[in-house]
Amino acid sequence: MWQSVTVWLATGFGLGHLPVASGTFGSLLGIPLAWWLLGRSWPWQAGSVALLLLIGVPICDVGAEALGGGDVPAVVADEFLAFPLAVLGLAALRSPVGMLLAFVVYRFFDITKLPPIDSLEAIGGGIGIMLDDSMAAIYSWLLLAAILLVWRRLRPALR
Repeated sequence: MWQSVTVWLATGFGLGHLPVASGTFGSLLGIPLAWWLLGRSWPWQAGSVALLLLIGVPICDVGAEALGGGDVPAVVADEFLAFPLAVLGLAALRSPVGMLLAFVVYRFFDITKLPPIDSLEAIGGGIGIMLDDSMAAIYSWLLLAAILLVWRRLRPALR
């Protein structure tokens, strides 16, 4: 029973079994989660993101083992549990356009797996599965924070 529930969570309630773009569809589950968290205080956001990343490790580990081992494409919990890290503390992104931008940036980094993202998966198990998406979220956060900083500085000049 525990394993069935964990696999169901690991596959994003079945989205991971889609034949194409399972990671992208799985990441979509992170949008409402990130939206909700951005409406909370900074400590609440930080604690929740840390908890999501921690619970993602055993969920991804059990799911991957049950589905054949390694970073199985059907396991997408890492996608949606790491996405809130990409917007942590960036309340200006709590809009449809902001979430779309964050989603596209996050997917870019997760798909391209720029170094060291590409090597983190090799750690193996649930830790490796979660680490590569967490690093993609960190890269995303850095780019999104820079975009917001530039936007805030340019916006008065554009009026």
